[in-house]
Amino acid sequence: MGPGQESVWDYPRPPRAQRVSRRVRIVHGGVLMVDTDDVVRVLETSHPPTYYLPRAEFRVPLLPSSRLTMCEWKGEACYVDVDVPGVAVLRDAGWWYPQPDLRYPQLNDRVAVYAGPFDEVTVDGEPVTPQPGDFYGGWITTDVVGPFKGGPGSRS
Repeated sequence: MGPGQESVWDYPRPPRAQRVSRRVRIVHGGVLMVDTDDVVRVLETSHPPTYYLPRAEFRVPLLPSSRLTMCEWKGEACYVDVDVPGVAVLRDAGWWYPQPDLRYPQLNDRVAVYAGPFDEVTVDGEPVTPQPGDFYGGWITTDVVGPFKGGPGSRS
């Protein structure tokens, strides 16, 4: 582990939500979908951080999906399809907690998205690598080190 890096194995369980001074930009098909420095990240043992952004700052429609999942810590997650006008509708590309557990008030009215479906996801200008697998939504940057949960055989 190098200077300024965090090991995901030092992150807590249960997870911790924290505001951070970072800028997140997401672009798809040439459309700027969100550009914000109003960022909350969730840190959980073995996972790269998951970034939650204000729903109101998305410049594209977030459409309700029928998919629901349950997090033992944060509560019931409702998924969204991201409508990038004139480009694509990205199915189940993000999620939010309409009524997050009382331990996570920072997540009210915030959405997290999978980095994989989008052309460009950056944190402070650095391109993000999606967490391995098709379930978890962490974002890997050079300031976090693994190994990361999510690859083959690590889901449960």
